[in-house]
Amino acid sequence: MQTIRISEISNYADQEVEIKGWLYNKRSSGSIKFLIIRDGSGYIQVTIIKSEVEKELFEKIGEIEYESAIRIAGRVKKEKRAPLGYEILLKDLQVIHNAQKDYPISLKEHGVGFLMDFRHLWLRSTRQNAVLRIRAEIIKAIRNFLDQEGFILVDAPILTPAACEGTTTLFETNYFEDKAYLTQSGQLYNEASAMAFGKVYCFGPTFRAEKSKTRRHLMEFWMVEPEAAFVELEENNQIQERLITYIVKQVLKNKRAELIVLERDISKLEKIQIPFPRLAYDQAINMLKEKGMQIEWGDDFGGDEETVISQSFDKPVFIHHYPTKCKAFYMKPDPQRPEVVLCADLIAPEGYGEIIGGGQRIDDYNLLLQKIEEHNLPRKDYEWYLDLRKYGSVPHSGFGLGIERTVAWICGLNHVRETIPFPRMLNKIYP
Repeated sequence: MQTIRISEISNYADQEVEIKGWLYNKRSSGSIKFLIIRDGSGYIQVTIIKSEVEKELFEKIGEIEYESAIRIAGRVKKEKRAPLGYEILLKDLQVIHNAQKDYPISLKEHGVGFLMDFRHLWLRSTRQNAVLRIRAEIIKAIRNFLDQEGFILVDAPILTPAACEGTTTLFETNYFEDKAYLTQSGQLYNEASAMAFGKVYCFGPTFRAEKSKTRRHLMEFWMVEPEAAFVELEENNQIQERLITYIVKQVLKNKRAELIVLERDISKLEKIQIPFPRLAYDQAINMLKEKGMQIEWGDDFGGDEETVISQSFDKPVFIHHYPTKCKAFYMKPDPQRPEVVLCADLIAPEGYGEIIGGGQRIDDYNLLLQKIEEHNLPRKDYEWYLDLRKYGSVPHSGFGLGIERTVAWICGLNHVRETIPFPRMLNKIYP
């Protein structure tokens, strides 16, 4: 008898198979009992007909607790009403481990706070399964796209000696006789790698000690950061357009069933096509004022402003040429208008806010040194970064895409805490 995974069930119609998994749910209808089994690849209904199994087995099934580990054997049968189009008629069942009776995550409504305390068990639910399968598909799509575009993966360090995004949002740690910080971004190291390989990306966890409690913030999140030599702002934006549309296309193609579980409005995702609208910061300020927002030129945009802007578009929108003071020290000023920089944030539709931040980097040694001094950054920590402008400096650009915000948008979730297996938030680091 073939041991299979539930996701493979369509290949075994009318055959006898074995599945190893866990009891997700059960119900009884007199002489027929139904079990819902999950094995990590999917969920399937197992039907037990009293007259077709041993009496002892039929009675034992009622004693099996939720989330018990079991092995079932039976015949695969087509069933149009089943999510996968199949069910299993039970022939035999073995309990590998009968779970305790007090399983805390029962199939009823629980508050999010309660569920977050049992995140290690909440992951087993159909909803969380769907979210994290879509997350895996998004990550796969990102890597496939960048590989196809000629980017090479070059890992950046997690422990760094200095800030990248701002000195007030660093997690500090001891590093033998010195201090180190958990990385805020791999971008600066990417710039060095790009001068060696042309087109690179790093992909890993990043850490921001920003004391934010919004639905869009985590203290630890994952980011993919491509960087390319000889690429300027508009080409950088075009790479982002192609990447986002590819991601959405792959999720729609390969994870439609999961989107349905989440009750996602798929028609909104089907509208995500190139080109994306572009909105200058100046235009965005005027739009916000027209909509009654209290904001002035030079102010940075927060979640409220991004939400208002996104409501005018059914695609992601680029907001470009922010004021210099709103952006990091390494952003290149516009030569025609030095009070703004050659940058663009990509804002997701439906109020999900910024999912990508990117732009062109300063490639002039003297200007970069000036910016480092203006921001009161210790020059000795950035000597290596300045070296990149001394030996073969070229125009170059890049961007960072936040995985959790992208997952939240594509899945239609209210909070990023559901987009990562074990979220780290301002007041939560358990489990």
